[in-house]
Amino acid sequence: MAGSTNRKTLIGAFVLGGGALALAVIVFFGHMRLFSSSREAVVVFENSITGLSVGAPVNFRGVKVGSVERISLRFDPLDHKAYIPVELTLDPEQVHIVPDERGKQAVGMHQMIANGLRAELNLQSFVTGQSNIELDFDKSVPAILHPRITNELEIPARLSPIERLKDSLGQLPVKEIASHTDETLLSIRTLSDKMNTDIPPLIASIKTLSDRSHETAQATTDAIRDLQAKLDTTLLKMDQFLQTGTNQLASRSADMHATLASATKTLDTLQAMLSPRSIDRANLDAALRDIAAAAASLRGFSSDVERNPQLLLMGRRP
Repeated sequence: MAGSTNRKTLIGAFVLGGGALALAVIVFFGHMRLFSSSREAVVVFENSITGLSVGAPVNFRGVKVGSVERISLRFDPLDHKAYIPVELTLDPEQVHIVPDERGKQAVGMHQMIANGLRAELNLQSFVTGQSNIELDFDKSVPAILHPRITNELEIPARLSPIERLKDSLGQLPVKEIASHTDETLLSIRTLSDKMNTDIPPLIASIKTLSDRSHETAQATTDAIRDLQAKLDTTLLKMDQFLQTGTNQLASRSADMHATLASATKTLDTLQAMLSPRSIDRANLDAALRDIAAAAASLRGFSSDVERNPQLLLMGRRP
C-alpha cells in the first residue's frame, strides 16, 4: 500500500514538473506573457491594407511594441464609405517612460496621441508583399478620429510614402498624358517621314555644294600662286629700281654739293653787297636818291606841262 502511494506521488510530481516545464517553454520561447498586462488600441484605415494579416508586428521606429489582433470591415451609410478598423495589442513592457522630476510617469496613450503619435501601413517586403503597422510621432498630420466606427482607443492613421505615391499617381491625368503621347509620337513619325523625304535631296545638294567649294578653293589656290609669282617679279623690279635710284643719287651727290657751294658763295656776295657798311650799298643808295630826285623833277615838269602845254614848244622863259 505504501509503495502504491509513493508511486502515485512520483507520477504526480512528474506530471506537475512536466506541466511547469511546458509552461516555461511557452512563456520564454512562445512569446506569451500570461501574467503581464496588455493594452488595446485601434487604427482605422480608409485605404487598402493589402499584405496586412492578424499577427503582423506593430513597430515603433523598427522596435516591436505589439501585434495585430483582429481586422474587420465596417461600412458607414452616412458617408457611404468603407472603413477597416485594425485592432492592436500593445505590450507596455516594451515601452519604458522616463519619469519626471517627481518620479512619476504621467504620460499616457491619449497624451502621446495628442503629441503626434500616428500609425501607418508599412510594406515589409516587396517579395512576399507582407505589411506591418509602423508607429511614429508626426504633428504635421491632423488627428482624424472615427467615433462612429469604434469606441476603443484610436491611434490616428497617416498615409505611408508608398500610399502617398499611389495617390499622386492615381491623380495623374493618364488619359491626357496618353493622348499627348500619341500626338507626340504621331508628330515624330510625320517629322521622320518628312526628313526621309527632304534629307536625301538636301544631302545631294550639300555634296554638290561641297564639290563646287572644292573647285572654287582649287581655283583660288591657283590664282594665289600666280599672283604670288607676279608679286615676286614686281618686288624684284622695284628692288632694282630702288637700287638704280640709290646709285643715281650717289652719282649726283657731288654735283649737288658743288651747286650748293656756288649758291652759298652767291648768297655771301649778296649779303656783303647789302651790308650797311659796304661801298656797293652806299653807291646803290646814292643812285636810288638820284633816281628819286630825277623822278621828283620829272613830276614837277609834268605838272607844269599840264598847266601850260606851250612849255613843250617854247620852253621856260628866264
